[in-house]
Amino acid sequence: MMNPVIAFDEEEAEEDESVGSLNHSLVQGNLTVLLSDDERFTVLPELSLETRHIDLSQFSLRTKEELKPDISVYLDPPESVPVDVLRVQKMPDLSIEILSPSQGISGLIAKIKAYFALGVKSCWLIIPATKTIQVYSRPTEGETFDTKDTEVIDKVMDIKISVKAVFKRVR
Repeated sequence: MMNPVIAFDEEEAEEDESVGSLNHSLVQGNLTVLLSDDERFTVLPELSLETRHIDLSQFSLRTKEELKPDISVYLDPPESVPVDVLRVQKMPDLSIEILSPSQGISGLIAKIKAYFALGVKSCWLIIPATKTIQVYSRPTEGETFDTKDTEVIDKVMDIKISVKAVFKRVR
């Protein structure tokens, strides 16, 4: 395990410009099941988060109204409302981003920085092509896990899950 080193260029990142892939979907499904098995968590894929109260341009993000993590994990979920909402104001405790082939990594790093500014406690960046998981406890501080590791460990969220299970069926 080592600290991730990723260069961040200042190109502006678009929200939701990516198109998913088979491996992206496999990882997203695997993680949703793995994390949902833990009764502490409410796991919500593709949940839109309200971000109008912060200027996302400071992170070189073009979106103004929302961010949508691939997976949002809550210890205490947003309250149910009588009418469904398009964007949730309560930030998740953990935001997970999965790199798809059509995305640039700099856009996901920008989103991770924005999530921390919005109050998210932990962020994961998953790269299916290299079968790596970067667990960030701060915007520029984290650990990298890959198939040489038995478990992904998130100390902030007290999560330990099998690396092999996250990448089950991923080619």
